[in-house]
Amino acid sequence: MNITRCGIHGFSETLGIDANDIRVYWVLGANDNHSLLNQAAYQVIVYSSQGSSVDNRKSTYWDSGRVESDAQRNIICNPNGGFRATTFYCWQVTVWDQHGRSSQSPLNEFYTSYPRSSGLLPPYSMNQTYMPHTSLIFRTWFEDEAERWKAVWIGNGGDKPIYLRKSILSPASIKPTRVVVFASGLGHFTLTVNGSPASHHVLDPGWTNYHRTVQFVGYDVTSQWSSEENVIGAHVGNGFYAGDQGDRFFWPMYEDNTYVRYGNELCFFAEIHLHYEDGSHQTVISDPSWRVANSATSLANIYASEDHDRRRYPVGWDSPGYDDSHWASAKPLTGPRGKLRYQSQPPVVLHDTFHPVKHQALPSGATVFDLGQNSSIMVRVEVSGPAGSEIIIRYSETLGEDGAVFMPDPLFKEFESGVYSKFILAGTGEPEIWTPDFSFTSARYIQIHGASLSKEEAAAVHPTIHSVTARHVSSAARKLGFVKTDKDDVNALINACYWSFSSNIFSYHTDCPQIEKFGWLEVTSLLAPATQYVRDMEDVYCKILDDIIDAQEPNGLVPTMAPEMRYMCGPLHVTITWGCAVCFLPELIKRYYGSTHIIARIYQPCVRYMAYMQTKERHGGLIEHGLGDWGRDIAFGNHQANIETAVYYRCLRNVAMMARELHLPTDEAEFTRRADRIYDVYNRHLLVVRDKTNPDYAFYTSLDTPGAHDCTMVAQAVALQFGLVSAEHRADIIRAFLADAEASGYRMQAGEIGLKYLWNTLAEPDVDRPDIVLAMARQEEHPSYMRFLRRGETTLSEFWQDACRSKCHDMLGTIYEWFYAAVLGVQPVGDAYRTWTLRPLVTGEFGLVEGEVECPYGMIQVRFERRRQESESSSSSSILVDLEIGVPFGTKCSLILPPRVVVKEEEGLQRGSDGTISLLQGVYRLVLHVSED
Repeated sequence: MNITRCGIHGFSETLGIDANDIRVYWVLGANDNHSLLNQAAYQVIVYSSQGSSVDNRKSTYWDSGRVESDAQRNIICNPNGGFRATTFYCWQVTVWDQHGRSSQSPLNEFYTSYPRSSGLLPPYSMNQTYMPHTSLIFRTWFEDEAERWKAVWIGNGGDKPIYLRKSILSPASIKPTRVVVFASGLGHFTLTVNGSPASHHVLDPGWTNYHRTVQFVGYDVTSQWSSEENVIGAHVGNGFYAGDQGDRFFWPMYEDNTYVRYGNELCFFAEIHLHYEDGSHQTVISDPSWRVANSATSLANIYASEDHDRRRYPVGWDSPGYDDSHWASAKPLTGPRGKLRYQSQPPVVLHDTFHPVKHQALPSGATVFDLGQNSSIMVRVEVSGPAGSEIIIRYSETLGEDGAVFMPDPLFKEFESGVYSKFILAGTGEPEIWTPDFSFTSARYIQIHGASLSKEEAAAVHPTIHSVTARHVSSAARKLGFVKTDKDDVNALINACYWSFSSNIFSYHTDCPQIEKFGWLEVTSLLAPATQYVRDMEDVYCKILDDIIDAQEPNGLVPTMAPEMRYMCGPLHVTITWGCAVCFLPELIKRYYGSTHIIARIYQPCVRYMAYMQTKERHGGLIEHGLGDWGRDIAFGNHQANIETAVYYRCLRNVAMMARELHLPTDEAEFTRRADRIYDVYNRHLLVVRDKTNPDYAFYTSLDTPGAHDCTMVAQAVALQFGLVSAEHRADIIRAFLADAEASGYRMQAGEIGLKYLWNTLAEPDVDRPDIVLAMARQEEHPSYMRFLRRGETTLSEFWQDACRSKCHDMLGTIYEWFYAAVLGVQPVGDAYRTWTLRPLVTGEFGLVEGEVECPYGMIQVRFERRRQESESSSSSSILVDLEIGVPFGTKCSLILPPRVVVKEEEGLQRGSDGTISLLQGVYRLVLHVSED
């Protein structure tokens, strides 16, 4: 038994931990196949050091002692008095198997910021610069020197991008052994040390409600630190904090100018912590001694419009030896109102590189490059030409008939003409590189005007394009798996879903990286079951819950987006299918990651939200005031009572679960009682029972047409998937569901909310109709996934339209969950997949399916392939399936096969009383026989 991976719940990176207790986890493996080993006990020890790192001088800071348990997740480390500020710690776990043999993890290091200040003030110490009386008002704060932020927010007082630098001279004889920088720049910033990037991050820090929370980032720059002059450089741009429209398109200003501009001064904040071998510690802070200058990037519009004049770029500005005497002294600024919190979610980074698969010269003189894949990107252009030459770069998901970038939605034509970047050459005679500093977009096509690929054509326009590439930009959250089949169209759909999802995961989960970039909350909870097969989203979801807490209004309302970059109104502001994320995400985090640390923090906001929703009840408990099944017939609301009341019911059930986790039995009983009441109200108003006027089967109706009954797939699926159907009526509701599916000609008559529950219902064991799923996906006309693909799209569109404004929308991508849960067949049962089921689709149309899912306990692997075996004694043949299964250490798989499928040889397999086959950790290779009767 060995420990393969360790981590801290809720923290992707660990340089700046600002909590007084942490919860740790570890993953186990075994060297031998089908090992019956299990963890019988563990011990976690946290060490601290007075020096620069936890080395030979480490001392025990907290010790769990030996705990007899097989738990590997949610292990709380809560030292008395919490953790000290700006201190290196590490933790180590030892585990024992049932035979008493032990295994020990490596040391897992983390570094604290100011845990005790996280509940107090933001870094207000800058007020001492021009408000001396502040130190009297907040005397206790300023006296607690070791436990408080010390730096000052600085800038030049303007709202255009800036460079900031600080030269630090170190005595040659005393070089620090560890150097850690805490920094934040609003809206976004990049940090360099001696001319080199401090990290691979882009778009630091994460988006937040800057009036409530400002994230800072930790960087270990020890390897870049020299024994002489060291220069810290920061490049700060607008982001969402002080969004700059310039003369371009800026979505939050569209129509009603409801953009939330959190600040009017770009600002930067940093503390450089230098730790020495003798245990001493020096802190260098941002203050008026830093130097500031205007950036060569004069426009930093987050919606992919930037202006950069290379002639104004101060070469070497962030390196030692640069003369900054002509730069101004930085001004101390009031800074944002929000409290500093560590950037706990994974950073945003650059992933895949796209090279154009083809290009085309246009009559206008522009050149269009096709990257072959639509996704969220940052472009890289390499051009040479005379000084002052202007290069215009445009982006698009669609080309028009003339081959130029094109916005198909006439309401958004401004996006076609008003989104572009301008790069002005310095004319050095060498190729000059431009890539955006503070913006990104979603695009497949890059159009460049003002330069040409060929030297002959360039003679007329002067500049020459040397290369055009793009990098996929997304969260650094770990990639967890894949699934593929032997059907090309299905694989193309899986690929389109993947790129749509990956292109919308940043510091929160958005649904459109091109036009909106907003934190719409419905995709967060709606797509969580699908996204958890793609990326490790635990830390992202925990951060989103913090965003929701910041966005919640005094009356308990949770708005439709968090953070609120734009104020909406009506049902676009108040809709439970969006706001429910506050109650849905804690349960999803618990189910998929076995993590409950967030529940204590989110419980009261959930209680307040349920109190608000109670004021919206109609007819004793129905909720029907929101967007309904948004996305059907483009954006037509329907099934409000069915969907919104069902979501309300699930919210109440989840709050009861959270009360149970927090040992609040009175609250649990209250929310259970309220949920039971909604169950009764739902069935009283929406269930049409079998009687003389309705003799065939019971069904659920919507209330879309008052006084009339309808029987739709969505109404039946929602009732089934939210547990609102009694055992007495279940068979009838399934019949009603299938009858409407057939009557529709197997078309997806659902919006983005209802669509998920169609797929989930068709995957139910007592429904099991993969043929209907594929028939719906393959329709010739919309709604149809395959129509998108047949038209050459590589991602999903916002609505079921050919000419759609957004073609990298993930809200319709819930079918992705079906490929993993119903085709590959992997679904969790116990929290974090401690127990899980495998129900592979061995009798469907797929001859080959393979995939992986890295669950919190390790890698799940599944592969099955059908083959026909001819009989040697007769002309008959039989169908065999080769099935390979990898079960992670410490988990238990229940293999469930259809009645007409049997394992040819079951030696060593454990079959339960219900017919399932139990598989412990290890790799299995089985041969299945499929009866053709």
